[in-house]
Amino acid sequence: MDNPVNLLFSFWTLPQLEVNAQVFLNILGALLLGLLVGYERSYHGRAAGMRTYGLVCMASAALTAMSGYPHFWYGGLTSGVGSADPTRVIQGIVTGIGFLGAGVIMKEGYSISGLSTAASIWCSSVIGILMGVGFYLAALLLALLSVGYMTWGFVLERLLPGHQTLVVSLKFRADYSPQQTLLNIELGRCGYRLLAPTLTITANSGQKEWRFTIASLGKSKECSIAQLSDELSALSWIESFELAPARN
Repeated sequence: MDNPVNLLFSFWTLPQLEVNAQVFLNILGALLLGLLVGYERSYHGRAAGMRTYGLVCMASAALTAMSGYPHFWYGGLTSGVGSADPTRVIQGIVTGIGFLGAGVIMKEGYSISGLSTAASIWCSSVIGILMGVGFYLAALLLALLSVGYMTWGFVLERLLPGHQTLVVSLKFRADYSPQQTLLNIELGRCGYRLLAPTLTITANSGQKEWRFTIASLGKSKECSIAQLSDELSALSWIESFELAPARN
């Protein structure tokens, strides 16, 4: 058995300190890039902010950088340690981050929120991996691209053709029997159409309630949610309603 004093000092040799300094710089750089990406989420009031992104990115870099120096593990005294496979470490990181990302995704009816935050957390782990293996410029560019797209990506989405979808809940008056054809006509005036496969109907004491998703006929034709609300308020056969985006 090695002398405990020699074992202790083996962790403080010059090569060991150089390796620790290199790993520390990777971790520090990953932390800064993680904070950069997380600030965008924090600025917009998301649940996962700078601390979450900084920790994810920093830990990913630490694990990846560590796998690159197997001969320095345990003070370099363990002869049984050969070479580590960084790809297996990366696989474990990406798998673990998937569970963290799933925790920020929330589904309420047809509305799903948190997808962008989950994707950006996963992206933050990749930034940390790039820092860990020494691709510093690639890590910096990925961090800047992530922040830029999350900040201004919605502008691109608005410019491209697309269809807005909304979740609608309608409660009809007790003496009224709703007709899907008539409802489609009213929705068409506002630039929307009812997606028939999403229609669910409930009845309580003779009063019917419909819940369904509508899609716009085109960005140039669709009304805003406020305008659609005004149109529905003007219909005498609707007692109450609720509008919400189908996805966030």
